[in-house]
Amino acid sequence: MQKVLILFFIISIFSCQNEPSNSNTEMPISIIPKPAKVEKGNGYFTLNKETKINSKLGNKAFEFLNLLVKNTSGYELKSGESTENVIEFIGFQDDVASNESYSLDIQESKIEIQAGGPQGVFYAIQTLRQLLPPDFEKSNAGKDSWLIPCVKIEDSPRFSYRGMHLDVGRHYFSVDFIKKYIDLLALFKMNRFHWHLTEDQGWRIEIKQYPKLAEISAFRKESVVGHNNDKPRKMDGKRYGGFYTQEEVKEVVKYAQDRFVTVIPEIELPGHSQAVLAAYPELACTEGPFEVATAWGVMEDVFCPKEETFEFLENVLTEVMELFPSKYIHIGGDECPKKRWEESAFCQDLIKKEGLKDEHELQSWFIQRIEKFLNSKGRKIIGWDEILEGGLAPDATVMSWRGVQGGIEAAKQKHDVIMTPTSFCYLDYYQSRNPNEPLAIGGYLPLEKVYSYDPIPEELTEEEAKHILGVQGNVWTEYIKTPEQCEYMAFPRGIAIAENGWTNFDQKDYDDFASRLANQLPRLEALEVNFAKHIFDVNYKITAAEGGGVALALSTRSKDCQVVFSDELDKNPVTLNLLETNPVIIKEPTRVRASTLCENLSTNNILELFLNVNKASGKSIDWTTPPHKNYNLGGKMALVNSISASDTRFSDGEWLAWNGEDFEATIDLGELTDISMFKTRFYNANGPWVYLPKKVEVFVSEDGKDFKLVGEFADFDGVEASVKAVEIELKENARFVKVKAHRYGIIPEGRPGGGNEAWLFVDEMMIF
Repeated sequence: MQKVLILFFIISIFSCQNEPSNSNTEMPISIIPKPAKVEKGNGYFTLNKETKINSKLGNKAFEFLNLLVKNTSGYELKSGESTENVIEFIGFQDDVASNESYSLDIQESKIEIQAGGPQGVFYAIQTLRQLLPPDFEKSNAGKDSWLIPCVKIEDSPRFSYRGMHLDVGRHYFSVDFIKKYIDLLALFKMNRFHWHLTEDQGWRIEIKQYPKLAEISAFRKESVVGHNNDKPRKMDGKRYGGFYTQEEVKEVVKYAQDRFVTVIPEIELPGHSQAVLAAYPELACTEGPFEVATAWGVMEDVFCPKEETFEFLENVLTEVMELFPSKYIHIGGDECPKKRWEESAFCQDLIKKEGLKDEHELQSWFIQRIEKFLNSKGRKIIGWDEILEGGLAPDATVMSWRGVQGGIEAAKQKHDVIMTPTSFCYLDYYQSRNPNEPLAIGGYLPLEKVYSYDPIPEELTEEEAKHILGVQGNVWTEYIKTPEQCEYMAFPRGIAIAENGWTNFDQKDYDDFASRLANQLPRLEALEVNFAKHIFDVNYKITAAEGGGVALALSTRSKDCQVVFSDELDKNPVTLNLLETNPVIIKEPTRVRASTLCENLSTNNILELFLNVNKASGKSIDWTTPPHKNYNLGGKMALVNSISASDTRFSDGEWLAWNGEDFEATIDLGELTDISMFKTRFYNANGPWVYLPKKVEVFVSEDGKDFKLVGEFADFDGVEASVKAVEIELKENARFVKVKAHRYGIIPEGRPGGGNEAWLFVDEMMIF
């Protein structure tokens, strides 16, 4: 019989929503990003109808403050000189490192602001805003006055580039949502919005000279349902698309400028261009016909480096530059397959004519030609780190996404770099191990890992590190269809990236960040942001239990919590303090359910686990070769912790992965044990290079030295499912069980990753 445990976590999160008494302890200083210097005072400044704004410069930051006040209370603050109840701009500071620097002095009678430039004044207002209660963000909140705790703050950013990206090529988002997204960036002092406007699956910007980009390239005939790797792949049969008119683009750019956010457009080239080729097939190396891509992935049809292609791109970029005043234009440069170029007589002749080594140098030649054109117009290019291949364009800035190595290489070559590695900055990855998470592209990137990132690699010298301009979070939208889902994936992980870009690394502390974030999340709720609440998740850790079975320990980041532990079989609840709770010992198959309740936030964070305790659970296990470092989150215990991995994602911490090595592990059952069945599972997703093994073998031994083969499984041909379960019947009495899975080997040419070693993903080892 399965045992069922129900655990409830009651969490008290104290926000600033209550009126303070005679001290400001009820209104914690919870500013994000964390300021350089904070000195708490006593008392409060009262913002009300009588408050004056004294700013001779008429800075638009104060116009922004007035918009907020009018939205929540219905009145505007009037300009005028006063000695009391005044918000006063003192002036610009000459002795600060950045025009984004500011100082904020909140006293009971007045608020004084100094700054390095207009941006600094705006960021002072954002800090002031975060010191106000969350209800201040609500329209028509019904309050005439607001209390702001007295505090002195001196602040300045670590990096000049602090950005967030949004892919609108896979899924289109409205102008209203784009504005809301920019508002959230501004709230947390981010200053770059990277607008990914073109893709194989859709072109999203009106170009007057090429109307078919809006008529044809902006729409695809259907989209993927479920995951792109599902077998068979499913399509919805529904036409999808949209584009931004040039007037809408101007509107967004102006909106962002008013919030000191620079919009950087991305026009992908030479790859990710199939949507363009559907409208203008003459720009390809083959005749076509082409259609706007309906599935996700890397498409082989790319721009051909012909004169008509460069004429097209220069005309497009000319219109783009007229819309975007940004110094930078992002030109992509990533994931450009070379197959069409390899097969093209024109490309091969061009390689010889230009004295190029190969197709990689042809891509570099392509990028450099575009860079020369943009440089001639006073602009600079940013490209993904593939632009390093074949030689870097002279004045290019590299956006390092395939890890940090591209950024290191570019900085050592004295090129500017923006760090955005997948392992820390890809916000389309799963953010929780909860199996109820919405479908995502894959990967596992929880909030704490995002926050742990230092954008300056250790390998760089102090001089080389100056080329690291900053950091960016990326939101790719293959599996993000709605604004609500976009907010869920982007926040609060994007807020962690904001602090990574602003706050010095030695001042960062995750527990402190989590505490400040808990106090700011009600503000996001007031702003109707559908943020993820995984900071309140119940986290689990499973270890071996003495005497057999496993020990389950549960935890959460909240400090004020209780556990109500109830066994449904005997209805006997026990209340415990979570932080002092000893692990629960589980010795039989058990279902666990745990949830959180928060005082000032509506949460529905439910953890459900099935611990299929068996004879291998919690036992000592060793492997011949450790798994790949990127897929070893759970360590050895992940193979014997009684938890089966997710059927839909291979980065949940329960799957372990090997690349170029067979899997071999030995379980020590501790004593001679009767064995009747061995079970395990393997992941199967050929798109991301994950293949089933060729054969699985099971060996047993009494002494751990002399092993005999007792069973094998090799029925893997033609498997379509994403997970293949392996069961091998045994009739043995042994102490040691060795399992060996023979890897697939080299992926055949013509398939994704052809010519590379396939990955082998292994799940729980179970013995019955």
